[in-house]
Amino acid sequence: MRHLIIYANHNSESFNASIRDAAFETYKKSGHDTVVRDLYELGFNPVLTVEDFQALQSGNLPKDIMVEQEFIRWADQITFIYPVWWTGLPAILKGYIDRVFLYGFAYTVTETGLKGLLGDKKVLIFSTTGQSKEVYDSLGMYDAMDKTTNLGIFGFCDMKVQKHIYFPSVLSVNDETRKLYIEQTVSVCNQFAD
Repeated sequence: MRHLIIYANHNSESFNASIRDAAFETYKKSGHDTVVRDLYELGFNPVLTVEDFQALQSGNLPKDIMVEQEFIRWADQITFIYPVWWTGLPAILKGYIDRVFLYGFAYTVTETGLKGLLGDKKVLIFSTTGQSKEVYDSLGMYDAMDKTTNLGIFGFCDMKVQKHIYFPSVLSVNDETRKLYIEQTVSVCNQFAD
């Protein structure tokens, strides 16, 4: 199986980096081809411009978009790892979706309406939050994020979201809890590695 990890955290020392490393090592130990695309390290430009739209219409996409689309095509499973900011994706990851998951690549229009084009892709998501599970549960935020991300983005493209794991209170939990989060990462990655 070919695994693509899309990583979106500006801090190379963050807990998200530990999740990324655990996922990468788990997939590699299972003998799978695995590639990490670190959006900050790449300096990925998240701004969808008028020029991008013009390039799409002319069939002459910018190279950075074409490269990322090739990685998506290559992958059987895509693992997204990111911190939740303002109950959503970090801007760089939202911009990645905006610029890479384009019409004609991720979705199209048919006689019966919109149709996702990435139905052969599986998705696994790991998100960290600063807020506690209790706060997010009481506000319905997990359900809201699942709808906007799992369904509104990936489901729209016909991708199969296998699981969306949230690690709450990541800024304030103790080391034992962080260790449990990493163990859960390894367990989930093993569960969906094949």
